[in-house]
This record gives sequence, C-alpha cells and structure tokens, in this order.
Amino acid sequence: MLHIVLVAPEIPHNAGAAGRLALATGSRLHLVKPLGFSLDDKHVKRTGLDYWKDVDLHVWESFEELKAAADPAARYWYLSTKTTRAHWDADFKDGDYLVFGCETRGLPESVVQAAGDHGLRIPMVDGGTRSLNLSTAVAITLYEAVRQRSVVSN
Repeated sequence: MLHIVLVAPEIPHNAGAAGRLALATGSRLHLVKPLGFSLDDKHVKRTGLDYWKDVDLHVWESFEELKAAADPAARYWYLSTKTTRAHWDADFKDGDYLVFGCETRGLPESVVQAAGDHGLRIPMVDGGTRSLNLSTAVAITLYEAVRQRSVVSN
C-alpha cells in the first residue's frame, strides 16, 4: 500500500480528488491538520462522489503524530518545487508515504532541505508555470509509484 499525505490542504476539491485517487490505487489518504475545509464539505464529497465513504482516510493533528503512528521503517518522499530530483528517479516501494504541502505554500523549505534525496519535484519547462494543481501533482507522483510497483490491473 502507498500512502498519500496532504499537509494542511486548503481546497476541498483537491482532498476529494486525492481520495478518489487513493481508492483507485488501493492507497491510504492522510490529511494533516489544519484543514482549510470541513470533511463534511459538499465540495469534498462532490469531488469524491459516492466513493468518499469508501476512502481509507486518516486525519492527523500534526505530521509528527502521523510519523509516530507509522511503521518506523517507513520511507517518506517530499514533493516540492524547491528541489531538483525528478519524481521518476525515486525508487518507490510498498509502504512509502508521498507527502504534499498545502496549495498556496507547499511544504516548508526546511522540511524539503532536510529530506535530502527524498525531496522530489515534478519536472516542468522553465517559465511554463510555478507549480501544478495539488491533485494533479498527487496523480502524477502516485501513478509513477504504481507503475514502478505494477500493482494495479488494466
């Protein structure tokens, strides 16, 4: 199983889309507070449609709480525009956590710097855009991990 982690997500549509992606890939979705919306928000449910109730969802008060509850051997990959290693250069394994920051600020630069080789970015052409939509970034990274692991059938 892969883990999708959204740290302080602000937009309910992105959480709903990430939930749908989690369900489609057999992944677990972790939301780390503060959330910029209520989980009862109609936008979260609308994006996840009738799937939301089936999402393997865990909500945490902090990222530290999530890490304390996780397998100590778990690996974390931190997605950011503030690093240079491409997401496809990671060697994803079962049990990995794909960690994404909030839509307006991303992950703190200190977290990304401390991640070293576990800091990843989705390559983009220079001057094309400053970042991708959060749920788009989740989809790109998650499906690269799925592709490497070849666990989802056609």
